[in-house]
Amino acid sequence: MTASALSDLSMVAAAVGYLIAFFLHSLEWSAARGLAPVRPQDGSEDVARIRVDLFGRLAVGVTVVAFLVHAFAVVTRGIAAGRAPWGNMYEFVSASVMFAVLAYLVVVWKLGARWLGIGVTLLAAVGLGGAVTVFYVDVAPLVPALHSVWFVIHIVAAAISGAAFNLGAVASALYLLRRRAEADGPVVSGYLAKVPHSTKLDLFAYRLHAFAFPLWTFTIAAGAVWAQYAWGRFWNWDPKETWSFVTWVIYAAYLHARATAGWKGTPAAIIAIVGVVSFWFNFVGVNLLFSGLHSYAGI
Repeated sequence: MTASALSDLSMVAAAVGYLIAFFLHSLEWSAARGLAPVRPQDGSEDVARIRVDLFGRLAVGVTVVAFLVHAFAVVTRGIAAGRAPWGNMYEFVSASVMFAVLAYLVVVWKLGARWLGIGVTLLAAVGLGGAVTVFYVDVAPLVPALHSVWFVIHIVAAAISGAAFNLGAVASALYLLRRRAEADGPVVSGYLAKVPHSTKLDLFAYRLHAFAFPLWTFTIAAGAVWAQYAWGRFWNWDPKETWSFVTWVIYAAYLHARATAGWKGTPAAIIAIVGVVSFWFNFVGVNLLFSGLHSYAGI
């Protein structure tokens, strides 16, 4: 079996693995429905709590296996292509999803933040599933403009910042759910009781965005240097460049509003979700709907 075929098979297996992990996380949340936030002393909920924990541990375990298969698929794609494996939209989406899952697993390992799993595995299943079914292209040489050291620097920075933006968006969505549950009453039950308090979620999302924004700024700057090398101009108002700037403005507004106007909570969470939608539109929608200097999707 060739490296390309092995990569293709592994990528599909990883997508299925993420879907199974999402299903297990969904069972984890469903099994926790109705559980009190504090374990009753009579042990009446012990079996249900064991079931919740089992589903959660299985979901993380399956995610780890799927990630390892996914990483293997990305590496073998690079071996088959004889270059870094992100020269078209299929390769970039699959690599970006891999970075996002890696960031999630690090957060789970360091902080025990398993509650992010349902959102991250859904993102991974949809993203990688879309990559292998809609965006797939055969291995091909790079177009001439991509032959540069900035090819690696620019794309890696974009993937890492994108991973943090996506985790921040998942945390922001969970914030909205937790905040609504807190508004309904003083006691939060079910799986949301395992999710941190809304103020902690808000701070967690803010820190992720504060980490990602400078990297995204560097991504745009590195792209400008690359554009000068490739086309003789730092900025061409190409659709991809323009939408990268739009995404930058959204996240700049998020951080600026929090720092100056004291925007926290729901408004900030909504802006964060709008920001990640803009991020993915930049890397998927722009390639599908517009043509320009960055039309490397290959589909």
